Amino acid sequence: MPTLLPTDADNNPIPALRLKSGAAHSIAATTTSARNTTAFNAATKVVSLYATAPVYVRFGDSTVTAAATDHYFPEGFYYDFAISSGSNNKGARASHVAVMAVTGTASVYISEKE
Repeated sequence: MPTLLPTDADNNPIPALRLKSGAAHSIAATTTSARNTTAFNAATKVVSLYATAPVYVRFGDSTVTAAATDHYFPEGFYYDFAISSGSNNKGARASHVAVMAVTGTASVYISEKE
């Protein structure tokens, strides 16, 4: 598949998005759902997530909540998530992310990218 992204020695695309200035979020996760208090910028299409302990993750609107049945996200990984449905924006777009620690507590760091 053609891409405009730079590629590595095996011709795999390398993600090349900038961190959006003023668009860093952090969530103190416990075994109760918590979400980012400030909505993602309307132009943001990708966010990166990093957690210091395993958490459950769910993207949605300002009322989104995470539960133990949501997607498991392990600790210590930095991962990009698309939060919009593409250039036509006809589908749902996430403005928030909810997280819930699997056990204990975790710090979750979210970076909007452009």
